[in-house]
Amino acid sequence: MHPPSHSNAPRNPGTPLAHDWFEGVAINRTAAERRAATLTTRRTVKKAYQAAWLVNAIRCIDLTTLAGDDTPDRVARLCAKARRPLADHIVQGLGLAAMPTTGAVCVYPTLVAPAVRALEGSGIPVASVATGFPAGLMPLNLRLAEIRYAVDQGAREIDIVITRAHVLARDWGALYDEIAAMREACGAAHLKAILATGDLQTLRNVHAASMVAMQAGADFIKTSTGKEGVNATLPVSLVMVRAIRDYAARTGHAVGFKPAGGMRSAKDAIAWQILMKEELGNRWLAPELFRLGASSMLGDIERPLEHHVTGRYASASRHALA
Repeated sequence: MHPPSHSNAPRNPGTPLAHDWFEGVAINRTAAERRAATLTTRRTVKKAYQAAWLVNAIRCIDLTTLAGDDTPDRVARLCAKARRPLADHIVQGLGLAAMPTTGAVCVYPTLVAPAVRALEGSGIPVASVATGFPAGLMPLNLRLAEIRYAVDQGAREIDIVITRAHVLARDWGALYDEIAAMREACGAAHLKAILATGDLQTLRNVHAASMVAMQAGADFIKTSTGKEGVNATLPVSLVMVRAIRDYAARTGHAVGFKPAGGMRSAKDAIAWQILMKEELGNRWLAPELFRLGASSMLGDIERPLEHHVTGRYASASRHALA
């Protein structure tokens, strides 16, 4: 069997900084919250359809470990789970032609090389956080050096963090220049810009930061580091995906979206896929343009899939978290 193909979407070349794409844009928080609240009540997926959506979610997961006590052995276990996220009897029971694999494995820069070794031949890319994750409060030259180090180690995707102070001060030129420099440092690796939306105070700031990041050449925009007090929420995600839609309409370039932090359940996996389908369309339901930043979510996805196949719910302890 050939390893699965994990190809990225074409690069976003970016545009010159255009303030008029976001300055003066008002965001109705109440309307955004109401729209987000109805996403999962107006559309439901059951039985075989639910199973198909959950398998697709697995394909879009960035299986992640970002703990202070990470080791090469832990990363190797995570990579083994990324290669074989489901038990063989579930794959057979679902009638899948091959074992699905996760969208990527995401680790710290010093653990990129062990992850690359553990994933050899699988086609699964290694993503690395960089730029002083999670706060990003390091001199720019050191943040750029960290990107280059991770790429040299074999990372094919780089999850950078922005300087939140540039957004809070509405210094869009500084934010644009910073992300553009990070994009250049990535070389051929795709850049995923973490906006840390829980730190940005307003949805208007979230929209503006999203647009500036895309103009600076981000290939994905991502909600959170997972370390903020508030991480991925559906109202914030709605604002970000509508910015992606507006950017695509203006430029013809498709930018990916990655919610991360606080998402742990199969229900969450369905909810964010419904958001992508309704706001951006089926093209954004593939790993080239959609990722779920999660680790424990995978175990919760396995349980309803096992129930679909066997008619019984398994104990969570039966499904290894790696």
